[in-house]
Amino acid sequence: MRSYITKRMLSIIPILIGISFLSFVLINLSPSNPAEVALRVNDIVATDEAITQMNKKLGLEKSFFERYFIWLTKSIQGDFGESYVNNKPVYNDIKETIPATILLAGVSLIITISVSVLIGVACTIYEGSIGDKITRGIIFLGTAMPSFWVGLILMWIFAVKLDLFPTSGMETVKSVVLPAVTLSLSYISTYIRLIRNSMIKNKQENYVFYARARGLKERTIIKHVFKNSLQSSITALGMSVPKLIAGTVVVENIFAWPGIGRLCVTAIFNRDFPIIQAYILIMAVLFVVCNLIVDVITVLIDPRMRMEA
Repeated sequence: MRSYITKRMLSIIPILIGISFLSFVLINLSPSNPAEVALRVNDIVATDEAITQMNKKLGLEKSFFERYFIWLTKSIQGDFGESYVNNKPVYNDIKETIPATILLAGVSLIITISVSVLIGVACTIYEGSIGDKITRGIIFLGTAMPSFWVGLILMWIFAVKLDLFPTSGMETVKSVVLPAVTLSLSYISTYIRLIRNSMIKNKQENYVFYARARGLKERTIIKHVFKNSLQSSITALGMSVPKLIAGTVVVENIFAWPGIGRLCVTAIFNRDFPIIQAYILIMAVLFVVCNLIVDVITVLIDPRMRMEA
């Protein structure tokens, strides 16, 4: 396992370098001059002299690769540059907004796991029943509904009509309910289907027939089936964690949630390139690291995977 983990950690280094280079290239492909953007967002007339001075301040007179290596070295140290809008370090903006995003994603993850396991196991136990068929129909609708539409509907019903939850902001504990439910609905539909299908497939395995022949209780058999069906769910769950954090962009803007997703959208409208670069890099690193963690956990759980590793 030590050798496997070492190899996997070494393998992500070129991936992370490639991601950082790609994010830097994408921002530099923008037709807007960063120096001119930095001047205009601060209501400064973009004269030739002012642009020249700003180019020197931002280091834009250097070559592309020189600027990339300087940016990469500083990013590794947590220095993502300064925002064009408020001239504050990007790190401070991210540090202020990331806790709200993690809170929203964490609550959504708890809702997703709890509801998916309960309904997925129930659908497996009562496979083919009317309740199972109705649940599958609801799952299909849940997968098809976009999060921005669901968020607006939930806001209209539970905030405007029933006045049970606030419509926006992060003031009370209730504030997180509607955004978290909105964010988790599409994932709940996916995981219910995944758990149900995996458990039904495992119910056909020989060990289940052998367990029934031995006279084991159905509850005990279901526990074993559920445990042996977790591998695909854990793999998908590991990739859903960064997707939950990255996917908060739409939900945070609908509910005015003060998270990193809303910060990124604001930066896009203001063409605040340092914040956009930092957001792309952080989300990409999050995906790669979560993928590594899931691979290691899967190998630790499944002896067959451990032998292959």
